[in-house]
Amino acid sequence: MTFLPRIRLKMALRRSRTQTIASVSSRLKAFSRCIGLGLLTLFLITWVFPTQAQYPPIPLTELTQTQFLSREQGIGNKEQGDLNSVQENDNALTQLEQGKALYAAGRFWQAITVWQQAMQAYQDRGDRIHHALSLSYLSLAYQELGQWQEAEQGITQSLNLVANLLKPTRSHQRLLAQLLNTQASLHYAQGQMEAALETWKQAEQAYQEAGDQTGVFGSQINQAQVLQALGLYRRSQITLERVKTQLQTQPDSLLKAAGLRSLGVALQVVGNLEESQQVLQQSLAITQGFDAIAEQSATLFSLGNTARAQQDFEDAIAYYQQAASTATTPVTQVEAQLNQLSLLIETQNWTDAQTLVPQTQAELSNLPLNRAAVYAQVNFAESLMKMGSHVETLHVTSGSQSVGAGLTDNVTQETANLTKPALPREQVIVSQSPPNFTGAKAQLQTIAQLLARAIQQARQLNDKRSESYALGQLGHLYMQTQQWLEAQRLTEEALSLAQGIQATEITYRWQWQLSQILQYQGNLTGAIAANQEAVYTLQSLRSDLMAINPDVQFSFRETVEPIYRNLVELLLSNQPTPEQLKAGRETIESLRLAELENFFREVCWQVQRQTIDQIDPQASVIYPIILPNHFAVIVSLPGKPLRYFQTELAQTQIDSTIEQLLQALNPAWSNRERLRLSQQLYDWLIRPIETQLRENEIKTLVFVLDGALRNLPMAALYDGQQYLIENYNIALSLGLQLIEPRSLSPKQLKTLTAGLSEARDGFPALPAVELEVQNIAAQIPSTILLNQQFTPQTLQEQIEANPFPVVHLATHGQFSSKAENTFLLTWNGRIKVKDLDQLLQVRQRQDTNPIELLVLSACQTATGDKRAALGLAGLAVRSGARSTLATLWSVNDESTAQLMVEFYRQLTQSQVSKAQALRQAQLTLLRQSNYQHPFYWAPFVLVGNWL
Repeated sequence: MTFLPRIRLKMALRRSRTQTIASVSSRLKAFSRCIGLGLLTLFLITWVFPTQAQYPPIPLTELTQTQFLSREQGIGNKEQGDLNSVQENDNALTQLEQGKALYAAGRFWQAITVWQQAMQAYQDRGDRIHHALSLSYLSLAYQELGQWQEAEQGITQSLNLVANLLKPTRSHQRLLAQLLNTQASLHYAQGQMEAALETWKQAEQAYQEAGDQTGVFGSQINQAQVLQALGLYRRSQITLERVKTQLQTQPDSLLKAAGLRSLGVALQVVGNLEESQQVLQQSLAITQGFDAIAEQSATLFSLGNTARAQQDFEDAIAYYQQAASTATTPVTQVEAQLNQLSLLIETQNWTDAQTLVPQTQAELSNLPLNRAAVYAQVNFAESLMKMGSHVETLHVTSGSQSVGAGLTDNVTQETANLTKPALPREQVIVSQSPPNFTGAKAQLQTIAQLLARAIQQARQLNDKRSESYALGQLGHLYMQTQQWLEAQRLTEEALSLAQGIQATEITYRWQWQLSQILQYQGNLTGAIAANQEAVYTLQSLRSDLMAINPDVQFSFRETVEPIYRNLVELLLSNQPTPEQLKAGRETIESLRLAELENFFREVCWQVQRQTIDQIDPQASVIYPIILPNHFAVIVSLPGKPLRYFQTELAQTQIDSTIEQLLQALNPAWSNRERLRLSQQLYDWLIRPIETQLRENEIKTLVFVLDGALRNLPMAALYDGQQYLIENYNIALSLGLQLIEPRSLSPKQLKTLTAGLSEARDGFPALPAVELEVQNIAAQIPSTILLNQQFTPQTLQEQIEANPFPVVHLATHGQFSSKAENTFLLTWNGRIKVKDLDQLLQVRQRQDTNPIELLVLSACQTATGDKRAALGLAGLAVRSGARSTLATLWSVNDESTAQLMVEFYRQLTQSQVSKAQALRQAQLTLLRQSNYQHPFYWAPFVLVGNWL
């Protein structure tokens, strides 16, 4: 095997030429950090990642930036009173301005040096106002570099200096607002969300008293993103809507355009993609009216990101192309090109990607020495690795002169023919390289040189964060060439840097990469430990990662889910111990929780784990887990150690069988084929534990399903003689994190029943719904909202007025893997899943009993969406109901009416659980010749508390 030589980074450091400073704002991602707009009034928080320039801060022209800074700092405006005591030729003032230019250029360490000099000068002369201002600036720069203690000291000293000095004048309130803004950004960066929210409220008030409406908007947008991170989706939405309304009242200006762009990015982050697009289009129209080219480029860039999130790839490419063509600085042009390139790779448009590569490479050589340049090179290197053999041999250049030879002394002629050994795709999850990666060694060496230069530049900037990114990516390159020791050394160095600046949001990446490297080397113990650390780190980032970084949202299955799944696979290999089985079960439950938080982009609920014995002594919980090479099953029996078995199967075979069975559940398919497939899954999932289930007198099977199994009704599994529902009550759970599980007393039965029998919004009529609601009313006391009476407003009014333990909605609905496509239909519109809690959890917020049972009798999973059942789980959680009864597909409404009537009749019996009632109702249909096919009775599933 030929090897990629080690890059001598120290030698590379000596040979690199210092690049010129350009006064541009970094718009590249710095995943997990607040963008450095603390010097500006409109401080939009976002989370960014250098491998894709997804969510940039608001770029400003030189003129508007000066206006913002003037109002922010209280410098250069005649209304500033004592803030204007320093004359224009003041050297300290010059240093402040120099520091701002360096900060805007992404040269944070140099900005710190200059600001420290200015701070000392103001301290010596006793100018407490400008001394405080300098400290505030220093705090922002320290935040960018991850030096949290210094950042905390700076802003604390700054606020203490002016505590008894500021007057209730506009200029002083504006200064106070800036200091509070800096403090809030520090709270946010450290995950202190409640403190960040309170401080931004104070900043908003100060901006209000200063008469700075733009500052008010910025503070409100930041509050909305903090509320989102705290899981307070509704309050976040209300805040953003208020900002939108207020912005619409402003006359058109570049400041309004910037505010709308900020709002559009925020809406994009929280998942309101259609509204984000509308707001960004309005911002673009305003900038076009003012012929503001730089602002147009920034807005086109954001529109490209929104289109990408909507999976409208053609429009996204067009927006990125326009953003690049209208860019006024090299960095903004490169960012647009890099996003375009990554999207072309994602969509496997290799021809256009190949054309774009040399253009992007040429622009990289024009970037100044700053964080943006480092991130751009890391970004470009990763794209080249993903392209593999689809990219021609390149040469790393600096200006017009090749610097490849200067970066490595130990490159020999022998390495010219290096080829990358082929690795199974599932093993190289991070790279996701296309098949047939057979690039020449020179190509790999070029990528290594590119990353080496990024490392060297990061060290020149004393930027530990960007250095960690570049080192980790270089480690990944060595990992691809199977040079494990070098890959391990680089990854551990990257990990150490990330941990040193408490950058947990990038720490998990290198922990995960280290786990893979150790696994390849056969160090199973070390691999498990590193993988567990990666999972723990992800869990500590719950609110931050799931709510604030959309890049993770849309690539969850590629960037987050594999970390959990790989840990499960490691724990279950080689005859797992009881402790490993427990850890595996907890990991898969944690993955279920992470999936839901990714679905909603917010924290769903606080985990309250309970054991099966505490819930139901006659229930068994079954955890099927689909792994790359086998079908694993963990079984929990009351009072017994966890059981484990597995079947050696390729994941493709498992998924294919599930897909075939789903198709076979259509009555048009052959019964023989359906029963064969159903029995095959039964043999994999239930047959190995049949004896234990009988011996332990299990009555109820609770499934925590994985992958495509979630679209499949377990009731339809077939043992060769009977369906599973004929022997057991069946329920689904998201894990053992139930809300105070308890049974539903017949005395409690009182139902709010709402439905649509007429066609609405393109959905067909459900004529049997009227009979369904009438028959339910004949069984138990009911309040009925039918057709025109069934609106979100009337539903909420009824729930507010009466404590209904059961809410029954006989209406069309759709479950999707995307929250925005999961909804329930009413007479005058749709109730989206994110709005459901507003309607159904009103009484819970008023400290009364939550809904015990939510019934959705006419819903279906989205066609073609293999993860659509995630929408059902999300809706079940969002409703706040202890249990949810729903359908996986749209069923004959007459048979549904019969099943529902029998279900409620069973519930009126004493000591009948919800799972028992559903089973009996399903058996009633199964025993009728017209409805014995599983198509009619199997799709009804009970999610949550089955008692």
